[in-house]
Amino acid sequence: MQDKIAAILDYLNENKTRCSNNAAAEALGITAPELKKLLGERRPETSWLVNYGTGEPAGYTAENKHPDLYRTKRIIKSAEVLTRNLDL
Repeated sequence: MQDKIAAILDYLNENKTRCSNNAAAEALGITAPELKKLLGERRPETSWLVNYGTGEPAGYTAENKHPDLYRTKRIIKSAEVLTRNLDL
């Protein structure tokens, strides 16, 4: 599971694109709360996973957010789009 999470985070960081927690969790076959637990400490690399409604990573301080987080308004909201871009 951690390998799949790492692949998603690598993709999002490389493409500087936000993704909803729900889309990532669905792509992994787990719930959003389970995903949050597996991510561990809040850090810039995980801040790409956001609440789709707000576009914000839940509970992150400014120091924990990636500096390029707001580079684009695009947010991946579909597990299908995410899995199409990755080989999960």
